[in-house]
Amino acid sequence: QVQLVESGGGLVQAGGSLRLSCAASGIIFSISTMGWHRQAPGKQRELVASISSGGSTNYANSAKGRFTISRDNAKRTVYLQMNSLKPEDTAVYYCAAGRGTFYTYWGQGTQVTVSS
Repeated sequence: QVQLVESGGGLVQAGGSLRLSCAASGIIFSISTMGWHRQAPGKQRELVASISSGGSTNYANSAKGRFTISRDNAKRTVYLQMNSLKPEDTAVYYCAAGRGTFYTYWGQGTQVTVSS
């Protein structure tokens, strides 16, 4: 059974930082592309950052320079370090696993709220 379990969300003031974690089980983590997506109220889900099995990273324009995605294959965990958070970063953040740009498995999400 595939499980992606996110943690690390919460309430933070603008300018603050949070680190999200996603622990994976039931998949061959080392060959999976891992991505962090987010969905704000009334908006479509969007890709924030992704990291390939080889470690190549990709970021949404809104995340560049502020967010860093990383992975630890030994721990089967992917991280999203978020710095200089803005109120517009408020959303539910979802971890996803897949191959290439196609995501097959999704976590339940973790809420990130940035107060102004």
